[in-house]
Amino acid sequence: MCGIVGIADAGGVSFSLYHALYALQHRGQESAGISTYSEGCFYKHKDQGLVGEVFDEATLQGLKGNVGVGHVRYPTTGANLPENIQPFNFRFRDHFFALAHNGNLVNAAQLRAEYEQAGEIYSTTTDTEVIASVIVDEYRKGHSIQDAIVFCMHKLRGSYSVVLMVDDELYAFRDPLGIKPLCFGTTPRGHIVASESVAIDVQGGTLIREVRPGEMLRLTPDGYESLQITMADRPAHCIFEFIYFARADAVIEDQLVYDVRRKIGASLYDEAPAKADLVSPVPDSGTSIAIGFAHHSGIPYLEGLMKNRYMGRTFIKPSQKERELAVRIKLNPITGHICGKSVVLVDDSIVRGTTSRHIVDLMKESGAEEVHVRIGSPPIKAPCYLGVDMPTREELIASDKETQQVRESINATSLHHITLDALVQAIGLPKEHLCTGCLTGGYPVPIEGEACLARIVDFVGGTYQTKLGTLWEKGKTKKRPSRRK
Repeated sequence: MCGIVGIADAGGVSFSLYHALYALQHRGQESAGISTYSEGCFYKHKDQGLVGEVFDEATLQGLKGNVGVGHVRYPTTGANLPENIQPFNFRFRDHFFALAHNGNLVNAAQLRAEYEQAGEIYSTTTDTEVIASVIVDEYRKGHSIQDAIVFCMHKLRGSYSVVLMVDDELYAFRDPLGIKPLCFGTTPRGHIVASESVAIDVQGGTLIREVRPGEMLRLTPDGYESLQITMADRPAHCIFEFIYFARADAVIEDQLVYDVRRKIGASLYDEAPAKADLVSPVPDSGTSIAIGFAHHSGIPYLEGLMKNRYMGRTFIKPSQKERELAVRIKLNPITGHICGKSVVLVDDSIVRGTTSRHIVDLMKESGAEEVHVRIGSPPIKAPCYLGVDMPTREELIASDKETQQVRESINATSLHHITLDALVQAIGLPKEHLCTGCLTGGYPVPIEGEACLARIVDFVGGTYQTKLGTLWEKGKTKKRPSRRK
């Protein structure tokens, strides 16, 4: 999870970054931060809380500049501590750096030990600071920032989508497997790079394309430069982005997430039809899946649960106790819709099982005679090491239980998970282009004690300066007059 954004805009970026982070709020709710640069001065503000709690108009007015980066955090590596809030900001040789990262490095501990041995001092517990230390160490040796990023991408293993501001220059780069999403586009007066296209939409901007796996971008208000740094034999996009993480109106790898989820719902009915009076989603991530199920089955779609819109996502609450409490506060059964009825309850996934059990119990307590649970992902069998908070098999209800045992555990009348093949077909990408580690136990990068689906990575040699001829493209945007006086 986590949401990142970088903007280079001739009209100023603070309010644009704020709006982008608001659009990405679903990706992280623990903290938020913005860093900007203007005429030799560095401006920053970050704190724990939601975007609307961390920033106000006065704060945003003080974040001056035409280039900046922002971040909303969902912690995977590093505790939920103030010093771990991103962007990670520092000054080196009279240059200002701000770095924001979405992903999880599987070799962060080894890199940290290596650089600590060489005298590096760390002030946080995040792998983001490790990325920064690799870049700065190369820069210290006399290399350019571009060359330092190239070197860094050679060193990192795992998932990373990164935006980096160095004074008034903005860079973005993505791991060679493209595990975490990253796209870029235009704003009315410049360019933006963000975790999801919704952050571009809110600017009134235009999506150009995804940042390619292994690609580095340099963005300015007037254009962008692209260089392919690393290449893998095939990508490994996180399959859970399509199931749960991304907003339904986002476009990822040319697929509208809403349409993917409707197809998932239709496939669920084909695989496991149910005689019921209504189809109800677990809002909000199950909504578009439920719509697909209802439309394909002909069973009426009717909400059986009302969501408190001021609550965040229960899955990304940092503790199980908080998740359980949040279910009661977040979801209220609509008794008039479900009392005496047979209900198909549609959700995106079952992770630990406790939330699903609470929801099924809520509906039965409100008079539902039957609750047929349909899930838009296959059973989650293994932990994720690449940026999702599924750290141990012991926490995953399906890791050692068959479907019938899970059904009994959550008190459902019936239970069906979509098959992996049907899920892949709904997504519309080749199966080998998706990371399915949490579903299959086979990962796209080597992880100690786990099976690895080998990905041969071809590193593009040379430096940024000597490889300009291999630029995939350069893009320019016609300069527009500023509307601000």
